[in-house]
Amino acid sequence: MRTSKLATIAFLVAALGSGYAAAAGTAPQSVSRAQVLAELAEAQRTGDIVDGKTDKKLNELYPSLYPAKAAVQGKTREQVLAELTEARRTGDIVDGKTDKKLNELYPNLYPAKVAAHGVTREQVLAELSEAQRTGDIVDGKTSKKLNELYPHLYSSQS
Repeated sequence: MRTSKLATIAFLVAALGSGYAAAAGTAPQSVSRAQVLAELAEAQRTGDIVDGKTDKKLNELYPSLYPAKAAVQGKTREQVLAELTEARRTGDIVDGKTDKKLNELYPNLYPAKVAAHGVTREQVLAELSEAQRTGDIVDGKTSKKLNELYPHLYSSQS
């Protein structure tokens, strides 16, 4: 019973992950059964499975039962001080009373931010035309691309 419950939880975690990938605009990669089983085994080994009662991972509830995760190297004091100096220079510090950045409250005291160059309308229309031609548009209901759903309509084009 416990194994099937863990497998169900792992499957749900994988399904949610693929849903987030689809929502982010990237098509989910097809995963083989062997890959899913390998991911499940790794999640069981490391305790990266959510407990249904507490909504916490098993490695958080029982850290002594699972291998410790590698510590991530933090920033050096010099890096933090350099970031603080830059934030003061550009006004990227949040005012505690208004919860707005100083460069938003007092734009005349700080250098203007450089606007990133976007794509032109013509470029967007060209990309849309190409996506329509190749079927590289995601279907809202299935989260699959049209050329995956209807390969016979797009197979002669590349």
